[in-house]
Amino acid sequence: MNTSDLPTAVAEYLENNRTELHEFAEKLISFDTQNPPGGTVKVVEWLEETLDERPLSVERFEVDPEKPNLVATLPGRTDRTLCFNGHLDTVQFDASDWSRDPLGEREDDRIYGRGATDMKGAVAAMLQVALAYARTGTEPPMSLQFAFVSDEETGGDAGLTTLLETTDFAPDACIVGETTARDGRHSVSVADRGNIWLTVEASGTAAHGSRPMLGENAIDRVTEAVDRLRREFGQQRLSVDPDMDAIIEESVDFYEPEAGAEATRELFRYPTINLGIIEGGTAINTVPASACARVDIRLTAGVDTKDALGGIRNCLRGMDGIEITDISWSLGSYEQVGSPIVEATAGAAERVVDDEVYRRSATGGGDTKDLRHAGIPTVEFGFGTGTAHATDEYTTTEALVRNVVSFATIPVLYRQLTAEQ
Repeated sequence: MNTSDLPTAVAEYLENNRTELHEFAEKLISFDTQNPPGGTVKVVEWLEETLDERPLSVERFEVDPEKPNLVATLPGRTDRTLCFNGHLDTVQFDASDWSRDPLGEREDDRIYGRGATDMKGAVAAMLQVALAYARTGTEPPMSLQFAFVSDEETGGDAGLTTLLETTDFAPDACIVGETTARDGRHSVSVADRGNIWLTVEASGTAAHGSRPMLGENAIDRVTEAVDRLRREFGQQRLSVDPDMDAIIEESVDFYEPEAGAEATRELFRYPTINLGIIEGGTAINTVPASACARVDIRLTAGVDTKDALGGIRNCLRGMDGIEITDISWSLGSYEQVGSPIVEATAGAAERVVDDEVYRRSATGGGDTKDLRHAGIPTVEFGFGTGTAHATDEYTTTEALVRNVVSFATIPVLYRQLTAEQ
């Protein structure tokens, strides 16, 4: 593990305080922050107390008092600001399904618990980076912000949205510490996909189940509509920005071991369509007069949502009894390969692993998308395991160390790359 880019005092602090790093992760996991309900008050109070070190300044921002956000700032040598972002809430768990304590259990090099890899392990590393610079009196190459937010797992407004809409939060670049490693493959996520969520409603004519020819089955109509969406709109090749071509090819290489090269390429070159919910009917012996399907459509970053919505409507136009309702959408986003934040993050990852680090797209999207749409160059990056949201979720001590060293290195490399501009 190469720490030669780090200030000597910071490198020594991180090397000599591995136990502290592990304890930070265990402490963070011990707070029950399942969302819903998503209360993070206690963990934020602990972070405030732990970060009470000069020259760090800490400020709390909240709209919902039960879901506060904390921003710690460490002044640097330039007027640029680099932010590390981590969410404190987790998905829910059923303790009876776990063989480990979902609020924290250590065995050898594994630390178990809800949020261990998504993403309290990364938050622990960010916390130690802040303290390593502060406690050694080392001035970072630019101001560092550490934004610990709530309400990410349910896409609520009390978290990052509160910072973006109610404060002057506007760093020059940001790293979101989501785990981007999988089964020994390492990456920086530089793009995410947009989505269109819609409801297809079908009306029909009720009849007795013994005489279906006298009615019009709304469930048949809605499933036929979804089948047409898949068959026609889902097979239309997307018009993708040329700048995404290199990202797509690295994404294919990254996902190939688990999904196959051709399936992954189609994932980014064509829409994906998932029928998530279907509802209809009142009794087994009645032809249903109404039904609805809720559909999740994903689009590669750079695809025009307006054109996609037009294509969806054209696809279903003229179908008897079919109406599209309840449409919501988000735009995908991406960072240019070669940009300072992408290359600084990838370079830091390459300091701690010997394998290739891919610049790839995520298949979904979270807080990163909101940051990019706010004009803040942002990547997702973190070491962990493939157990996010799973029973017996865990991270490893090695992943924690890789996170803390790479997070501490990113500001140094980012400063070098921005100074060259």
